[in-house]
This record gives sequence, C-alpha cells and structure tokens, in this order.
Amino acid sequence: MNDASASVPAPAPRRRARVRAPELVGRGGWLNTGGKAYSLADLRGRVVLLDFWTFCCINCLHVLDELRELEQKHSDTVVIIGVHSPKFVHEAEHTAVVDAVERYEVHHPVLDDPELATWKQYAVRAWPTLVVIDPEGYVVAQHAGEGHAHAIEKLVQELEAEHAAKGTLRRGDGPYVPPEPVATDLRFPGKVLALPSGNFLVSDSTRHQLVELAADGESVVRRVGNGVRGLAGDAFNEPQGLAQLPDGRIAVADTVNHAVRAYDPATGTVETLAGTGRQWWQGSPTHGPALDVALSSPWDVAWWQDRLWIAMAGVHQLWTYDPASGTVEVAAGTTNEGLVDGPAAEAWFAQPSGLAAAGDRLWVADSETSALRYVERDGDADGDADGDGFVVRTAVGTGLFDFGHRDGPAGQALLQHPLGVTALPDGSVAVADTYNHALRRYDPATGEVTTLATDLREPSDAVLVGADIVVVESARHRLTRLRLPDEAVRVESVAHRTQRAATDIGPGTLRLDVVFEAPKGQKLDTRYGPSTRLLVSASPAELLTGGAGAGTDLGRELVVADGVTEGVLHVSAMAASCDDAPEIEYPACHVHQQDWSIPVRVTESGTGRLGLVLAGLDA
Repeated sequence: MNDASASVPAPAPRRRARVRAPELVGRGGWLNTGGKAYSLADLRGRVVLLDFWTFCCINCLHVLDELRELEQKHSDTVVIIGVHSPKFVHEAEHTAVVDAVERYEVHHPVLDDPELATWKQYAVRAWPTLVVIDPEGYVVAQHAGEGHAHAIEKLVQELEAEHAAKGTLRRGDGPYVPPEPVATDLRFPGKVLALPSGNFLVSDSTRHQLVELAADGESVVRRVGNGVRGLAGDAFNEPQGLAQLPDGRIAVADTVNHAVRAYDPATGTVETLAGTGRQWWQGSPTHGPALDVALSSPWDVAWWQDRLWIAMAGVHQLWTYDPASGTVEVAAGTTNEGLVDGPAAEAWFAQPSGLAAAGDRLWVADSETSALRYVERDGDADGDADGDGFVVRTAVGTGLFDFGHRDGPAGQALLQHPLGVTALPDGSVAVADTYNHALRRYDPATGEVTTLATDLREPSDAVLVGADIVVVESARHRLTRLRLPDEAVRVESVAHRTQRAATDIGPGTLRLDVVFEAPKGQKLDTRYGPSTRLLVSASPAELLTGGAGAGTDLGRELVVADGVTEGVLHVSAMAASCDDAPEIEYPACHVHQQDWSIPVRVTESGTGRLGLVLAGLDA
C-alpha cells in the first residue's frame, strides 16, 4: 500500500537495543480472543509479532499470507497480534473490522485501534509494519512492507534458543479463539458475471470457490472448486474478478494464487492461463509466456481491445493476456502508487480493483485513490495519429488521501475506496462505491456524479440485467437486485482526509535515510550490480527542487522548495539479500521492498532528517 513495515534479523543478542515495548491500546477492543482483552504482561514469555495493518491495503493482505506458515510452525512460542489501524473512515467501524477478520481468514488475535493510538506509540509510518517483541517485552526488530517472513523466521529461531537458555521462554497454546462459523450460501462474495443462460456466476472469495446462482440470484445451481486454498486442479485462493472469453470460457482473477484461471462451464474444468503461483517482485519479468511470468494479486479482468485486461492490484498496474500468443505484458502503470495521468507507461495507479469495457474506453475503479479512471487509445502516442498507444485519464478522484461521499461536478465529487465499475446503456458508468455503502453514477456527457442507491453493505461489483442492476453486497453475503432509478438519490455531502498526522520537516535540506539490515546469515546481493534501489518523488512535484528520481544508495539529500508548505513524499525502496555461506552452491535470495507516501508539512521547527525503516531499527 502506501506505507511501511520492515524485517530485521536481530544481530547478536548483546547488540540489541533495549527498547521497552509500549502497551497495546485500542478503543475497538479485541477480536479472536473469546472476548478477553490482553496486555503485554499477559504475553510475557512469548515472542510477540505485531502486524500493523488495515484491510484496504493489498500489501497488508500479502503479509497476512506470508505469515501463515510461520504462524503455524511456531504456534507454541509466537503470538501474532494484528493491530488494525484504519486509513479510511469506513475501516474505523468495528463491524467492518469484524467482517475483514473473517473475510481474510485472520487466525490470530486482532486489536481494533480506530484512533491509531498504538500506531502512534510505536511511531509507525506505514501499512504494513511488523514489530517483533522478545519474551521479556523489548522491541528487537521492525519490518516495513513485504518479503520479510524469512527474516522473521530466522529471528524467531534465534529468540527461541536465546530465551530457552535463559529460562524466559514460555511455550503453550496461544490466545487465539476462532469465532463461531455462520451458515450462508455466499461468504463475502467479490465479483459477479451474468451468464448467457440467465444465471449468475459469483466469486465466493472467502470460501475459495465460484458459485453459479439461478436467475433469481439466490438458488445455488453448482459450486466450482473444492473450497480449500490451492492452485492444483479446481482449487482457488480468494478468487475475485470474472470475464467471459470469446471461446465461452470464464477468466477468473485468482487473487491470492497470483494467477488467472479459466473455467469452462461446458465441461466444468479449470486450468491456469497466466501466472506461476508466485508473487511478482521488482526485477521479475514483465512480459513473456503467460505461464512463466509471475503476477501479483490480480483483482479483476475484462475483455477489451482483443485482449484480457488484468487489474493487477498488487503492483498498481494494468496487464494484458493475449490468448492468441499465450503471453502477458504490462499495459499501464509504473508500479508507483498514486494518481498520475498520461501515457500508459508513465501513469500511476493505486490498487486498481474493478474493470469495465465500454466501447473505446476501459473504465477502472482505482480503489486506494478513491478514483474512477479510464484507459483509451492515444492517437498521438508517437506522432502519427494511428492510435497505437494508450493513455490514462481520471474522471473522479484527486489522490491517496482525499475521499468521501460528495455528488456534483466530477472535479469536486468524492468516492471512498470503490472496488467495482459497470458500464450502463446510456454511456454512463455505475461505480460500486464500496466504503460508502453506495452505488454511484458518473455521466461523461454532463461530467456529473450522482448517487443511485445507498444502504448497500460494501458493494464490490454489479451487473446489468435488463432494466435492473444486480449488486454484489459483499458484507451482506448476497446479490441485491435494484431498479435503475430515473433520478438519483440525494445524500448529504461529506469529505474526509486520511487521519494520519503530517510529519513536520524543516525548509531547505532534508536527509532521507532508509534503514536496512540484511537478515542474519545473509548479505546484500551484489553479484550483478547494486542490490538496493531508492526512488523518490513528491506531490506536488514542486515540493522538491533536488533529490527526486532513482538511485541505488538508500540515503539521500532532498532539497525542499521555498514557498511550498505541504505535500506528500513518495519513497520506494528495495533491497535484495542472499545466504552468506561459501559452501552453499545456490544461495537463496530474498527481496525486501516497500513504498511509503508520507504527508509532510514544512515548518521552521521541522526535522532535518527522515528515517524510514525497511528492515532493522533506526538508531
């Protein structure tokens, strides 16, 4: 997402900083504990891993999956606690957190911290952030972003050995108490597709299946998939988007498998079209044979311009799959997270999560910028007006931190984390405005945004059926049929900004340091050149007069412009480390990466140094 977490293999025990862990506080209380509240004293003797997350954040969802193996392997010594720290207003609602914990199968205690109290105590700057606390209650490591599970595993083994020898390690069952299961035909469905038969195909995401419903939208005709996370056979892993292919098969965005699958309704067979089952990392191929190129959390799919377009939420891009050549490639986006229009190769997205093809436009629900975007042919891409390039434009939305529910002219209208978009017959589009619990409409002819329906519970997709629109109410576990109204619903306008406080920085020179310590037993991989990368930019771009751009040093001097008083610093860091043992012929290597978007305010008393932890502890 737009924040951080790091991974640190604690150096030798004698060198660890002795920083006492602050207490865990959250007004929303505890989930997955059977109603019991916990303090750090209750967890003394265990290795505690705090996972600062919010459920809108794709990087946070990646980390949840990265930690599942560690959670099972060290269940008698490690207690993972999710500290839910919301970005959006909706994420501060307790019932929404309860839903998210079930939706993403979080099998550890969660502290609901809607006011970011614990976040502030631990000086967290980004989602996701992981903090390791030793059995005596001291912070020993902080990790920003993704790719740190292997480092945490090594650190846990070290802490287990050290504290077993000291007699300060306590083994036993953890505090996790699973909630009672609820029986419904669908459980947090994601996307819907109208089939030629009149039935509906729904991605039943939490149950890792596809479900065909009869034309009434309620009666189950069949289930596709065994309901267990997997990639073999007909198994799925939190599937989302669905699209009909020209040959009659259904393309499925198999999100947590990092794959695109094909389901054949005629035979019931499922096969993989694209993806390796592993997550794409910086430096991986971005084009080639579809089954040889890794993907990253594909969230929706749509057939447009003779290709299958893929909303690659995990890397903030759009990709395409060409069934004729069996290849995939990046079509739009740089992997930087934000809202930047222009030629497709230069545009920035932020978790694109919904697609809808409509004639010469591909509409995009860009969830983290609360924006409605679109892709179209750019006749002037190379100056010959032959339309061989694509350009990205924004219809509604301004950036990562502004959101709300406001109708009116598109330039000032607001959405809140939309996940779906549907083309309407009159050329307008309906937007599943997920965190506003509403169905919105944007009319390109008038440039106006209106509200079609409210009191929907986390709508995530919709499909037209005659004069009706059928909406996926994900948090009500059902499809809801609505008659498209002649007039829009009137709602009271409300605007929000993300509640994270801005960091005060001083004018002039600002020292940026990204802290990275390679996990114990590893070293930076320099066999093929520099193993680190740092990319810095700002919104507005005028905030920086020096220091922006790409480089390989994780430290840099930035120059803040005179006269600009606030903005956002965008920092992207990556480091690759490999096993440091001469006897290992093929050392294992790991990529650590994180993107930060840091709101800043320029003041005379502001700091002259900004430290961001990718892996380690900032001295």
